[in-house]
Amino acid sequence: MRRLLQSFPLMFTRILIPILIFSVFMAAYLKYFERKGIYYPTKEIELTPIDVGLKYDDVFFDTDDNLKLNGWFIPAEDPRGTLLFCHGNAGNISHRIEIIRVFNKLDLNVFIFDYRGYGRSDGSPTEEGLYRDAQAAYKYLLSRKNIDKDAIVIYGKSIGANVAIDLSSKVKAAALISESGFSSAYDMGRELFPYLPVKWMITIKYDALTKIKNIPAPKLIIHSQDDEIVPFKLGKKLFEAASPPKEFYQMQGGHNEAIFMAREEYSVKIDNFLGRYLSAIGSNLYR
Repeated sequence: MRRLLQSFPLMFTRILIPILIFSVFMAAYLKYFERKGIYYPTKEIELTPIDVGLKYDDVFFDTDDNLKLNGWFIPAEDPRGTLLFCHGNAGNISHRIEIIRVFNKLDLNVFIFDYRGYGRSDGSPTEEGLYRDAQAAYKYLLSRKNIDKDAIVIYGKSIGANVAIDLSSKVKAAALISESGFSSAYDMGRELFPYLPVKWMITIKYDALTKIKNIPAPKLIIHSQDDEIVPFKLGKKLFEAASPPKEFYQMQGGHNEAIFMAREEYSVKIDNFLGRYLSAIGSNLYR
């Protein structure tokens, strides 16, 4: 018994040290994942709207922390509103030409912008930085004289949906469209690292779940049941937390492919949603 008691500290050390090393390694990995594994910006502009026959204004505007961002304003011939487009975490605005065309055909002006560090925009991406960039884009739209300021629809895809939800919680929007968004970084972390205490190991939040509860604008939540990047259940969780009026559109197909597998149905869903709520703007129901 004495020998066992004497050996216990050594046994404990041999068990504890590997656990500590593993924990430190995983914490370092998660920090690296926060910095490098979330944002995948590219600088090269591969296409512009003119390449698909769309006129556009190439604009630069400033953030409140003195960065210059780049965006495109694509006008519709007879616009019923203006879509503020918050894109996903990879590429830049030039990789969203096809979805821009979808929205433009729905008689929407489209204003898409690159976050800091993406495309021709200054800086490096961070969670708070993306929120600031979306606010700067909204402020830029308000400065334009050729749009209806009461008919701004805020749209976001993937991480852009979380950015769009944050923006919609701070400004007036005619409607919010969230596509492939997630409830929070914590929930995403639990999906990726189910056996780790991710709540204490990551600093980003992207807490759309809390914010969406208090957004008065009509909401369309879109998510594919086959999404291999953002689990479907996190999109449903967002919808369930959202305050009415709200609608849910369940798609099929991968994270980036779903819209192109059902382009016509997708267009009809958004067209009907906007038809219900943009037409109500004049009655002051959603101001």
